[in-house]
Amino acid sequence: MMRRREFMTLLGGAAAWPVVARAQQPAMPVVGFLDPTSPDAEADRLRAFHRGLKEVGFVEGENVAIEYRWAENQIDRLPALAADFVRRQVAVIATRSTGVFAAKSATSTIPIVFGLSEDPVRLGLVSSLARPGGNLTGVNFFSTELAAKRLELLRELVPGIVRVAVLVNPANAMRTEATLKDVQAAADAMGLMIQVARASSSNEINAVFATFARERPDALFVGTDPFFTSRRVQLILQTTRHALPTSYSGRQYPEIGGLMSYGSNTVDAYRQIGVYVGRILKGAKPSELPVVQSTKFELVINAEAARMLGLTVPDKLLARADEVIE
Repeated sequence: MMRRREFMTLLGGAAAWPVVARAQQPAMPVVGFLDPTSPDAEADRLRAFHRGLKEVGFVEGENVAIEYRWAENQIDRLPALAADFVRRQVAVIATRSTGVFAAKSATSTIPIVFGLSEDPVRLGLVSSLARPGGNLTGVNFFSTELAAKRLELLRELVPGIVRVAVLVNPANAMRTEATLKDVQAAADAMGLMIQVARASSSNEINAVFATFARERPDALFVGTDPFFTSRRVQLILQTTRHALPTSYSGRQYPEIGGLMSYGSNTVDAYRQIGVYVGRILKGAKPSELPVVQSTKFELVINAEAARMLGLTVPDKLLARADEVIE
């Protein structure tokens, strides 16, 4: 009888082993990745985000799960997508641009790591850059504040410009207002005239260029906006067709035939977003993680596009360029 009892005790213990092992295995944390655009528009940045996560020891599918939600340029979808993450109780939400406001409205408890070109203090998202104080922190890359520098570089490459068209997205009201304010101030200081053009759909982009064909501005300044980034092929085809010298905010444009870009290195900013998400997963509080200010700015010039426009890139501009695409 003793032997049978001992055997049954052992058997019971053995049956419990897998349960104990499972209980000791921590559940894989889930990160919610919320983006206003689409996966194809963000491939490079997404790779950088994964690289940042890996720097602090997290690899998707191994020790962290990532749920992706893409608004496909329909900004009004963002609140519902953010609310879905809250229902699922994700560990952290990573987002950018207009997604930040949707996430903030959806939760005051789940940590949010953002990428933002506007000043997050001025927008009321954090108390200060050094000590954010709430459930948000992230990276501030100064795209809109670089308007004066972009106009200056555009004039260096295209001497004699007087009238510059500025393309903005009216669906992104806050960014549009900031862009127009910065560009107008810079243009006034440089003695340039500004012509505002608005587009928030592919058809509206085509309509804007039809207007340009009639009014012939000397150059075009494309505002920083996720929608424009996602429509960069269309924009470059149109600017090439209309032989319109154009300044863009990021290297994604000259890489596929755009004339020039000057702005923050947003790929590096996404790596930093990944690092912060990883640090929060390890226990850091967003309220105590300082907002990182992007200090990497890059000038990229497409020499072939310049030649097609009959432009000669000045030597001093070539010397200052971070990359010249032949």
